[in-house]
Amino acid sequence: MPDEKFTELAGDRVVLRRFRLDDVPDFVAYRTCAQIARFQSWDAPYSREEGERAIREIMQEHPDTAGQWFQFAVALRPAGPLIGDCAARPDSDDPRQCEIGFTIASEYQGHGYATEAARLLVGYLFTARGKHRIAASCDARNAASAAVLERLGMRREGHLRESTWAKGEWTDDLLYGLLHDEWQP
Repeated sequence: MPDEKFTELAGDRVVLRRFRLDDVPDFVAYRTCAQIARFQSWDAPYSREEGERAIREIMQEHPDTAGQWFQFAVALRPAGPLIGDCAARPDSDDPRQCEIGFTIASEYQGHGYATEAARLLVGYLFTARGKHRIAASCDARNAASAAVLERLGMRREGHLRESTWAKGEWTDDLLYGLLHDEWQP
């Protein structure tokens, strides 16, 4: 069942919140970065029109809707700029299982913000939303994302060789998982 009352989750340095229209410039800026887009589903450059359309759609959605990705804005505290986003998609057949992902603007990488944001998201999914299992995957070349997942306590469950055709090439995927009983906030 969707979490229609969600507003935000606050950590020590970041907050996960709903997107707002005033996030469009920062959202477009990090999605336009080729280094960020390399391991993502969109292509750079990313237009302002695409950004506005995406945020307007996100603003109409609610977290924990089975089968649908929900993007959480990641902003610095207190009332700081948008620095990225986290996403969660409960499985449509069994919403007790959920997949997550995250993106952080390049100028904010390497400071632990992705780990803090993803930790907030995982905690919310396990505690407030009662998930049993959380999964994630990343391009095997994306060592920084793999490191974040491992810092969360996720275990690498697989390495799929040349399993995804992305941006004109076959790529390997690393698969991660974490059970509720294994979660250590």
